[in-house]
Amino acid sequence: MNIRILCVGKIKEKFYRDAIDEYSKRLSKYCTFKIIEVADEKTSENASENEINIVKDKEAERLFKHIGERDFVIALAILGKQFDSVAFSKYIEDISIQGNSTIDFVIGGSLGLSDSIMKRSNYQISFSKMTFPHQLMRVILSEQIYRAFRIMKNEPYHK
Repeated sequence: MNIRILCVGKIKEKFYRDAIDEYSKRLSKYCTFKIIEVADEKTSENASENEINIVKDKEAERLFKHIGERDFVIALAILGKQFDSVAFSKYIEDISIQGNSTIDFVIGGSLGLSDSIMKRSNYQISFSKMTFPHQLMRVILSEQIYRAFRIMKNEPYHK
């Protein structure tokens, strides 16, 4: 199985990169795991709704270059479905059993994801109603994917 995190923007902080590298290493036992970063668009502080949509659409164009037509796409969205870790593990397992070889988790930039990405997504999940920095969300998502595989394999994990 191929698991990819497609995200807008680069991680600047070393501690986030180190955490993601650690989970990438751990995940290599279970799947092919990759993080793909696309450039974010500059936007002004007082951008209009139209300008915000233009920015999100440009970021979406960059993301779409990495999404295959057969990929199962899960968008991270504040209004998406919330899971506990066991249910999330079961959900990923069910996706793979249905014959999906690539799962793309998509994390938007500071303005969120465009409508076109949301429409393309097969599912939308949320980790909380709170807003997290998208750099931190990559760490949290990587850890939860790792935890999901540990649960699938009936291996111990911290509860």
